[in-house]
Amino acid sequence: MILVEAPSNLGLIEPSPGTEPGVKFFPAAMEKENFAAIAGIHKKTSVFPPAYSMEIDKESKVRNAEKIITYSRQLADVVESNIKQQYTSVLIGGDCSILIGTALALKRNGNYGLFFLDGHTDYVLPKQSGTAGAAGMDLAIVTGNGHEKLTNIENQKPYIKEENVFCVGNREFGADWYIDAITNSDIHYTDLYALRQKGINNTAGEFLKMIASKKLDGFWIHFDVDVLNDDIMPCVDSRQPDGLSYGELKEILTPLIRSSLFKGIDITIFDPTLDPEQYYIKQFANELASIFKVLTNN
Repeated sequence: MILVEAPSNLGLIEPSPGTEPGVKFFPAAMEKENFAAIAGIHKKTSVFPPAYSMEIDKESKVRNAEKIITYSRQLADVVESNIKQQYTSVLIGGDCSILIGTALALKRNGNYGLFFLDGHTDYVLPKQSGTAGAAGMDLAIVTGNGHEKLTNIENQKPYIKEENVFCVGNREFGADWYIDAITNSDIHYTDLYALRQKGINNTAGEFLKMIASKKLDGFWIHFDVDVLNDDIMPCVDSRQPDGLSYGELKEILTPLIRSSLFKGIDITIFDPTLDPEQYYIKQFANELASIFKVLTNN
């Protein structure tokens, strides 16, 4: 495995005027807690993004679109190199827009699946977004929905086919259009409550069976920490009640990362500025490291 630091906050709106989103400090916070060492990861690289701004691109209507495109290509180069060298990538974000770069890398190398584990669907178009932030549109973008500027970098649209995506763990049920959008797509959708009813192992197993039956080249995991229960993970930009426990997270990730077709994971949205006592990051780093020890100990 190789740790990739991807401290981008380009996909988010300012939390308050003149204040940058603090997710860019997530990799440094994980390093302070010795995540990589505990997990047994001994290789590391960093991909630093362009400077943050609040600019909304006139063509795509997405904030920082040009900078996200530039950064996505840089990130794709690193992930692609890791794939070719047969390294499993563990990306520490940053916001969810880093998925664009990883998905671009996957498309350069073949036909891949995506296990999208998130407290939101992120299947939103610019006209529906209240923030113009790519972090809330990443699943739509990587499956080819939205402006060509972001969905068709290097003429690779779609980076991941909708029918090769499992979107799991959503618990945002505000407007009808929000849920209708993803249920009317070709994405395999399982919200938090359906996940528990169906069984976590069954959902992970169904995904792995799909990857095998379609003879895909592999798969990627997107893990937004806001899928976790708010009691154990309040350090996010869009809090909601309920969510997965660490036990449930381990149950769903373990069979996936044990698969020989697992190519990597991006982990996003933890904001260390919302955790001044480093209380939540300590538990998170240790819980996540214990899951990845499964790989490094083999």
